Amino acid sequence: MSRLLLVEDDGSLRNTLSTFLELEGYQVDAASGTQEALLRLSNQSFPIVVSDIYLDNRTGLDVLNAARSADPNCLVILMSGRGSMETVMKATQGGAFDYLAKPFELDRLLEVVKRAEASLQIVDDDDDCEIDDLPETEMIGSSAVMIDLYKTISKVAPTDATVLLEGETGTGKELVARMIHRNSRRAEKSYQPVDCASIAPSLLESELFGAMKGSYTGADRDRMGIFEAANHGTVFLDEIGEIDVGFQLRLLRFFEERQVRPLGSNKPHPVDVRIVAATNKDIAQLVEEDKFREDLWFRINVVRLRIPPLRERAGDVPLLASFFLRRYNERYGLQAKLTDAGVKHMASYTWPGNVRQLQHMLERLTILAPDNRIDERAVQDAIEATEPRDSGSETLADAEMEQIKRVIAATNGNKSRAARILGIERKTLYRKLEKMGVP
Repeated sequence: MSRLLLVEDDGSLRNTLSTFLELEGYQVDAASGTQEALLRLSNQSFPIVVSDIYLDNRTGLDVLNAARSADPNCLVILMSGRGSMETVMKATQGGAFDYLAKPFELDRLLEVVKRAEASLQIVDDDDDCEIDDLPETEMIGSSAVMIDLYKTISKVAPTDATVLLEGETGTGKELVARMIHRNSRRAEKSYQPVDCASIAPSLLESELFGAMKGSYTGADRDRMGIFEAANHGTVFLDEIGEIDVGFQLRLLRFFEERQVRPLGSNKPHPVDVRIVAATNKDIAQLVEEDKFREDLWFRINVVRLRIPPLRERAGDVPLLASFFLRRYNERYGLQAKLTDAGVKHMASYTWPGNVRQLQHMLERLTILAPDNRIDERAVQDAIEATEPRDSGSETLADAEMEQIKRVIAATNGNKSRAARILGIERKTLYRKLEKMGVP
């Protein structure tokens, strides 16, 4: 059993907690205030500290900072009967192990203390998964299908051939497009990505080809199109299968003539751009359904690359997970660890959202994983969190509230980023925060 420091200014509660923990086998040093607690922390090391927040002229947050400064591995459990969003955020940012709202059952405290103790005594068969010499880009993978993809990219990149990237959403098609550009003779020139699915058909023409002043309502100046802006560079047409059939003829003419004529202009002029297109649809099937022009299909289908889904290269999951873990530890100033059992559980999952889903899950786990350890249970909980659940459960509502608080704290109040990590719309996050009483 571990030795721990208990800091509580209420004498009756301090005696109750001390007696209870001692009966459970713990060696307890009790302090009645911050001055006494800070003095003990300066003289000796405690693996676990349990402290109230509101004490005297200083607070349990000062105890937390002192304990963590003296021993970064010290696990601090904070208690408060006047908890607020601000105190939870400060506790989380300070590295508190857990936060208990008073009043609580003694068994609840014991469960948290035991969990802290267990995290200090990591069993041998659950070692941390650490991979050295990770690549600098998330275009990561050493599986056979990825090696074949790299070889094809290395051959096609130096040419000016049009490339069509096919793959499910989240497989990394834009990463491949950028890799092709970086390894081409156009690498020093502009790279312009266009999300064809997010631009209204009525605006796509002016977006790509530009527009002259007065060519449409609101056109108060000449506007250069993306093709011209990327002259001598590369244009990435993402989700090309979403382009309106009526606009496809205009795009076909561009492929044939390599000229742009802005809206409202009668004078075309040549541009030199390389086209890399991508789709998550079966364009051959769209051609059969008369939803995509066959002649345009022939133009873009010069070199076709299939980006494999993550389930076909499960052996790459440990590399990807370690890469994203390192990224988010650095971004949020955390020290989360991924266990072997955790990464094995990741590798066994089918990942319908592919690498993008894995990336967002690692970001969420880095912030939220209990005890900064991403083990099999944490991974399973994260997977289950993406599935439909009974929002009416009080326990789930409490857990959701705690998760939101921790993500808001980790993102320093950036609600847009917090919403993305949580996998919800920003307006949904605002509604939840309003219910929690957070402005």
